[in-house]
Amino acid sequence: MLRGLDISDMLIIDRLELGFQPGLNVLTGETGAGKSILLDALGFVLGWRGRADLVRQGAEQGEVTAWFDLPDGHPARSVLEEAGLPIEDELILRRVNTADGRKTAWVNDRRCSGEVLRALSETLVELHGQHDDQGLLNPRGHRAILDDYAGNAPLLSKVRKAWVDLGAARKAAATAAEERAAIQAEEDFLRHAVAELDKLDPQEGEEAALDTKRRLMQGAEKIRSDVVNAYELMGQEGAERHMADALRWLDGAAARAEGALDAPMAALNRAMVELDEAMSGVADAIEAMSFNPLELEETEERLFAIRGLARKHDVAPDDLAGFAGTLRGKLDALDAGEAKQAALQKAVKDAEATYAQAAGSLTEARRKAALKLDKAVSAELAPLKMERAVFETQIDPEQPGPEGQDAVSFTVATNPGAPAGPLGKIASGGELSRFLLALKVCLTQGQSGLTLIFDEIDRGVGGATADAVGRRLSALAAEGQVLVVTHSPQVAALGAHHWRVEKAVSKGMTTSTVIPLSPPERVDEVARMLSGDQVTDAARAAAEALLAG
Repeated sequence: MLRGLDISDMLIIDRLELGFQPGLNVLTGETGAGKSILLDALGFVLGWRGRADLVRQGAEQGEVTAWFDLPDGHPARSVLEEAGLPIEDELILRRVNTADGRKTAWVNDRRCSGEVLRALSETLVELHGQHDDQGLLNPRGHRAILDDYAGNAPLLSKVRKAWVDLGAARKAAATAAEERAAIQAEEDFLRHAVAELDKLDPQEGEEAALDTKRRLMQGAEKIRSDVVNAYELMGQEGAERHMADALRWLDGAAARAEGALDAPMAALNRAMVELDEAMSGVADAIEAMSFNPLELEETEERLFAIRGLARKHDVAPDDLAGFAGTLRGKLDALDAGEAKQAALQKAVKDAEATYAQAAGSLTEARRKAALKLDKAVSAELAPLKMERAVFETQIDPEQPGPEGQDAVSFTVATNPGAPAGPLGKIASGGELSRFLLALKVCLTQGQSGLTLIFDEIDRGVGGATADAVGRRLSALAAEGQVLVVTHSPQVAALGAHHWRVEKAVSKGMTTSTVIPLSPPERVDEVARMLSGDQVTDAARAAAEALLAG
């Protein structure tokens, strides 16, 4: 419940503090006095998107503070908890607008965003104003309004999930079909390439190994004859034979040399051992350099084949094995594609069936809620002097989507037998106000702690009809709090609390102020609303009669 509103330097308001009460609060005043400015200021502190030029001319910044009662269980408490803001029994909203357009907001003295303010406002205030064509008169919002009335949030959640799942299934099937078509277009190439790669069977690192082997064989061909010649010079016909002969001659002479040949003979024996090791190593080298000339040719052929295939497919030689696996995977996908496609199509049909069931349940719930809403609105129209009018919620098939498969629109017929049509086109100004009031009353039933604001809901009506509108507002206010901006004396007379909005010019500056009215002042104000600038005794008498009920 809105308890107060403090406005500083906003539009034509210098400083204004208002305290509101439960019941029906009415604001009256001449046209242009600034009644709508109060709603602009309230909308500003609640985070609503409105006019940009709010700061009073000559002021550095404008500020609005609003405070609300927040009893236990109020839905605003959940918003505060989710936003990590302090939760108290009193909710204080404050918002500042600087002259250069910057806006800053606080909730219970903690900084917050405009999004948080707007989320709070949905739990605090319900507005019906002169621009309700963006709300109840906009057919695009009627489906959401009906769903809110019906409490269809769980069903809507199922439909949205089913729609997302259906979209994912359709996308998967389409993607698989596109991929399979692309593979089919290159099937001949794939099969030829895989066969060619499988036949060659290149291994990782093989190209480098073949290149090394080839270079070794090419080099061995040039040096092997020199190594063989060296081996022969060390062998039986060379150094080995001569060293053996020398040792034999020395051995025969050693007995007569008195030990003089012992050391040379030992050295010669060691040299023969070293020579044997050298000959063994050279022999191994000769063996390693021995190869079949065809082997060099085969090595070169395979090396060139691997390099040629790598160039053909524009990959590194070491990547040929992995590339073959990739191509083979595409062929496997193609071969298995038909079964996979069938499975994906089945998944699409299953998702379609799930969506159809969820959307059908939502449609049924909407139809039941529509009948209930139509009946409730009709009951509200009778005390508003429109007992012959017909309100109907039409539900027509629509292209399926995340919100279901229904188009919802509120239609009216002002007289039995008259053609029904859109709410905003069929009803006249006075009728439209009453239709909207009846609809608003039905839609807000059961919403606790909500302040209802009506901006000139009685426009276009007068006399007994205006009195009927005022009495319905008064009855509605008995269950909570209603604020009404009105030009109707009948409505104003039924208010439990009455303020007059006045505009004055001082030193070339126009300002607006709001004055709470005492009982005698209320008589004068209602009389002014009845008779205009000249308040007569008859007007005062009529005003007293209205206020007496």
